[in-house]
Amino acid sequence: MYIENDMAEDQNDKKIFSLLEVTQSIQRTLSERYTSSFWVKAEMNKLNFYPHSGHCYPDLVEKRDGKVIAQLKSNLWKDDYIRINNNFERVLKAPLKDGIKMLFCAKITFDPSHGLALRIIDIDPAFSLGELEREKQETIEQLKKEDIFNKNRTLKFPLIPQRIAIISVQTSKGYADFLNVIEGNPWRYKLFYFLFPSLLQGERAVESISYQLSRIKKVISHFDVVAIIRGGGGDVGLSWFNNYELSKQIALFPIPVITGIGHATNETVVEMIAYKNAITPTDLANFLLEKFHNFSFPVQQAESKIADKAKRMINEARLKFLNTTKYFRSVTDNILIKSHHEIRNTVHTLSQQSDSLLNRSRESHASVIYAIRSGALSFCNVSSQQLNHSVLSLRKDLVSTIKHENNQLYNLEKSIDNMRPEKVLQRGYSITMINGKAITSYKEVKIHDTLQTLVKDGMITTEVKSVNKSEEQ
Repeated sequence: MYIENDMAEDQNDKKIFSLLEVTQSIQRTLSERYTSSFWVKAEMNKLNFYPHSGHCYPDLVEKRDGKVIAQLKSNLWKDDYIRINNNFERVLKAPLKDGIKMLFCAKITFDPSHGLALRIIDIDPAFSLGELEREKQETIEQLKKEDIFNKNRTLKFPLIPQRIAIISVQTSKGYADFLNVIEGNPWRYKLFYFLFPSLLQGERAVESISYQLSRIKKVISHFDVVAIIRGGGGDVGLSWFNNYELSKQIALFPIPVITGIGHATNETVVEMIAYKNAITPTDLANFLLEKFHNFSFPVQQAESKIADKAKRMINEARLKFLNTTKYFRSVTDNILIKSHHEIRNTVHTLSQQSDSLLNRSRESHASVIYAIRSGALSFCNVSSQQLNHSVLSLRKDLVSTIKHENNQLYNLEKSIDNMRPEKVLQRGYSITMINGKAITSYKEVKIHDTLQTLVKDGMITTEVKSVNKSEEQ
């Protein structure tokens, strides 16, 4: 690059250029060097479409091993965007979106205010379609290499899939169609379903679906199957369903995964490895109801057969019962007549024997009553004499005990009276106190303490000169 000297400003033997002069020089150099357009292969990280102007400013990147090794801004003007987007809609059945790999025709542009950029003139939709197919085949080959491509399909499908974990967009038409079929089924089959809302397109779709699958796995015991439901779209919009990590997670999922993504061509990897793939959410709902119907129809047939057989058995049993009843009636009548005569004879015999037995019992009872009366009278007389003797003896013992207790009480009162302090003092004893408390040990007294000694007719106050322990202790 060369900057003309006449543009420079001389200062202290230095040539100084303005920023505008530098950027204008770069602009002229690039315009002279890159005069024609060329084809570039890159990933459109973000489209950056501005509705008010109709222009786009895509962010272009190139990645290697998941890392960005090159990036550049680009411009896609309104008229070019409309033409290219219509072409994408026609070929890929989907508009230009974030995250697609593309082959585009561009020119290098440089603006002093906005810097370097590529102006996108055209984009080849066939290349983007081919890139999607390449990623899809790589995912399939890797899953087969790890021997997990058919793993979800080998799971045992529930006989009646009543509990469904749904991954979908709550506001999507596909989800609404699915619920309309499930809730409006004419057989009134009841299914429990719970929505785990997720993005199903865009660069965050894989992360969002994976996150909801991990949530479902934590409560896996509450569900029979997982249904991924989407309202349709072109191949570009479905490219996330060819992602290897997402496909692997679904292949290894512990319960069957069923899909209703909503398109009829170019099956994605997720649909291939899922236990069941339905073309539309409506077809997926009908598949689940069919499981119920396949179970209920044989049950209804069995109920009908059981009802017919039960009806025949009841009729046969009723006829047999009527015949048996007639036979028993005849036999019973004969037995009753015979038993009636036997009972009459038995009653007569029992009546005679009862009269004889009652007469003998009356005589025996009279004898027993007389003996009981005589014995009771004799017992009462003896008991009365013994009771009188016991009363006299108790009276004597009670008088003697009272006299003895009175003597002991008198002696106790006399002893207590003799132990009163006044009586003790009269016998020549005294009580020595310190601070109003009687002294019981020499240890309680110190030299110069003042003691009070209580005698019979007064109190003596003394001062302690010495304290000695007695020899006996």
